[in-house]
Amino acid sequence: MEISIDQEKSTQQVTSKKGGVRTMPFIIANETFEKVASVGLHINMVLYLLYEYHFDPATGAIIIFLWNAMSNFMPIFGAFLSDSLLGRFRVIAGGTLMELLGLVVLWLTAIIRRARPPECHAQACPTPTPPQLLLLISSLALTALGAGGIRPCSIAFGADQINHPENPQNERNMKSFFNWYYVSVGISVMVAVIFIVYIQAKYGWIVGFGIPVGLMIVSATVFFLGSLLYVKVKPNKSLFTGFAQVIAAAWKNRHLALPPNNSETSWYFKNGSNLVEPTNKARYLNKACMIKNRERELDSDGIPVDPWNLCTVRQVEELKAIIKVLPMWSTGIIVATITSQHSFSVVQAGSMDRHLFGLELPPTSFSVFLILSLTIWVAIYDRLLIPLLKSRALTLKHRMGAGLVLSCLAMVVAALVERKRRNEAIKEGFIDNPKGVVHMSAMWLVPQYCLTGLAEALNAIGQIEFYYSQFPKTMSSIAVALFYLGLGMGNLVASIIVKVVNVGTRRSNGVSWLSTNLNRGHYDYYYALLSILSFINVLYFLLCSWIYGNTQDINNWDDEQEADHDIHKI
Repeated sequence: MEISIDQEKSTQQVTSKKGGVRTMPFIIANETFEKVASVGLHINMVLYLLYEYHFDPATGAIIIFLWNAMSNFMPIFGAFLSDSLLGRFRVIAGGTLMELLGLVVLWLTAIIRRARPPECHAQACPTPTPPQLLLLISSLALTALGAGGIRPCSIAFGADQINHPENPQNERNMKSFFNWYYVSVGISVMVAVIFIVYIQAKYGWIVGFGIPVGLMIVSATVFFLGSLLYVKVKPNKSLFTGFAQVIAAAWKNRHLALPPNNSETSWYFKNGSNLVEPTNKARYLNKACMIKNRERELDSDGIPVDPWNLCTVRQVEELKAIIKVLPMWSTGIIVATITSQHSFSVVQAGSMDRHLFGLELPPTSFSVFLILSLTIWVAIYDRLLIPLLKSRALTLKHRMGAGLVLSCLAMVVAALVERKRRNEAIKEGFIDNPKGVVHMSAMWLVPQYCLTGLAEALNAIGQIEFYYSQFPKTMSSIAVALFYLGLGMGNLVASIIVKVVNVGTRRSNGVSWLSTNLNRGHYDYYYALLSILSFINVLYFLLCSWIYGNTQDINNWDDEQEADHDIHKI
């Protein structure tokens, strides 16, 4: 976990020759093209599953949720892999190629007619065969694995290029980098929603899936072109191993009493480390870095004879940092559940009047309002509010909490709009015709999209900055991966909620809240349930924020210059 003087000097020399703003086009272009390729598929995939694989809306939504969950679970493994073994550059490179392979396989499902169930215009359509389902799942799994390499490392890799702690403006530059990096992602998502989705709807799946393949090829090419310019921070030793050693050492020493504060107890740390004494939070783990018997536990060079019995103070504090943020992290699960509710909105939009300025928009195109609200807020906050408010700008906790409140409000609005749409459908005689288009503009869906986008802008960016600020630089990929892990948990929770609601509310006539016939179902009740869960989550966040306390307990993670294995006594 520790960085030696030689390694740090080497890194500084390399940093002076490489990195900087000139590398940003290569890194951001890689992320942008990847996002355009993948998001264009995620948004429209529910229609592909409904029309080409004959799944019902609830089943299609569950598949999308699970796919998104896997795409967001994999980054935690990519983060540990990059920080511990391969480094960020190699993990991004491998993830890019893996995702490209997944997109090619998905493209083949559209090209090869027998890879999908036969066309059907009847009520009961054939379901996909096991080989067809296996090919589809393989393509989704490969893209999820690729996302696991790109998502946790790309933003941290970009931060590696411009992070200069000695610069007085470094903190401001990093905050601006996080905001505008997210804006670039938002713009790419907007392009995907407007153009990729339109192309898929207009020219079919073969062309619609072929374009993301081409974009992913461009993404890989651009990224590799900048290879010689990047700062490539070397990985540490396995973080998994370091965390396991702390837990094992604390367990072995569980019977020992912790010393009182300001005692003369020796703590093990390396020469030059600023972390010379463990903090008082999660004090049980402090037993892992207590020196009980110097002659027995340390060799002649001051190195622990058994690293599973004695760890450094820094190792202990790194594990504490992970444990400490988990309650705050858990508050993002429900908001991730809320922001992933696009599949049902697409079905709703398909039954509403989608004409705008004489053009009929695809049902999936309304997601663009989510991205617009997100992007506009980030621009206003970064360029207007921060300079205007200065020290009175919103804290990270304030931004995260505000996002949770807005996500709750978004579901309230969604429930009211769906109630109005359903009443209109029944009034116009479409109770048994879910494909009937009511005389109600799909623009009614825009407020819930805008509120969701604003909630994501506040909470998601706040989360990423929060985790990044609480961890050392060597764990920055894990900081980003925690955010994606929360998204994955949100999608998993969403799939469970859909399954429980669909089964638990099914009446004797087979109709549930999430019925295939949304006019006989009650999607408004479903949104109301989500709003209740979101309100409870707001209260839970307030409790976790109060318990978390000070965010500046350790603010000198990366100021250390450590020589090899010297021991000091406090």
